[in-house]
Amino acid sequence: MAIVTSNSPEETQAIGAAWGRSARSGWVLALQGDLGVGKTQLVRGLAVGLECPARVHSPTFALLHIYEGGRLLLHHLDLYRLNTLEDIEQAGLLEYLWQPEGVTVVEWADRWLGEQLPCPDAALLPTGGLRCVRMQTLENGSRRMSYEDFGH
Repeated sequence: MAIVTSNSPEETQAIGAAWGRSARSGWVLALQGDLGVGKTQLVRGLAVGLECPARVHSPTFALLHIYEGGRLLLHHLDLYRLNTLEDIEQAGLLEYLWQPEGVTVVEWADRWLGEQLPCPDAALLPTGGLRCVRMQTLENGSRRMSYEDFGH
């Protein structure tokens, strides 16, 4: 498991940008962490790394935002208001989790993978690979991101 620390929103975005530059189609990032930990900041950076010109917003009420115009499509899901895999399926979001065209980032991924985090069952792995990211706010206000890659 790798660990990176961010001391500011700008550093969080820079980490996301680096990940975006190396992203490939079919890749899914599963983000887990409390409100305000910087999940959307990380996604903003990812969009920069994907050369996406759109301004990234949290999709809490829309569940999904799709950003075009970059090197790859960016699907940004927020599962905060969904409680089970059945809820996710009924919302029509499964295609973005297992076989995305482009890159998918999932906020509140524990709603999808549940107790499988941080080591998901092989049957749940997306075709392009999965990066499970656990984000935490430290006592000094910095953010720690521990992550592990699974699949391709």
